Amino acid sequence: MDVLASRILLRPADRARSQAFYRDVLGLAVSREFGPPDAPGLVFHAGTGFIEVSGSGEPGRAGGSTIWLQVRDVRAEHERLAAAGVQVLRAPVQEPWGLIEMWIADPDGNRLVIVEIPPDHPIRRDVRPPTGLGG
Repeated sequence: MDVLASRILLRPADRARSQAFYRDVLGLAVSREFGPPDAPGLVFHAGTGFIEVSGSGEPGRAGGSTIWLQVRDVRAEHERLAAAGVQVLRAPVQEPWGLIEMWIADPDGNRLVIVEIPPDHPIRRDVRPPTGLGG
């Protein structure tokens, strides 16, 4: 499989409410707007990926997705989002694997894992042995 691009597709129960959450509460920039002017779909930048919030969900299917978003300061985001009335499912905790994670929910109950990667975490370093190229 040669993946050229990807995005997470969300079909919320209330499109406008969910779009406002991702745009106004989380503060994600809009990458693209499409469809009818009175009910457009929105695609948001999410780091190197995209989140599309468009259409409407099937009854009983809302809340089944998880989105992972890396931020610089998860504790500052916790304060900001809690003050904005976002449903915090779990405050920031340093996990056994070293990442600092907070869990929140969007208006449809989809879980968002907000993650900070500490400076000394292996994800930030290339821990592979040298390949010996050029020698």
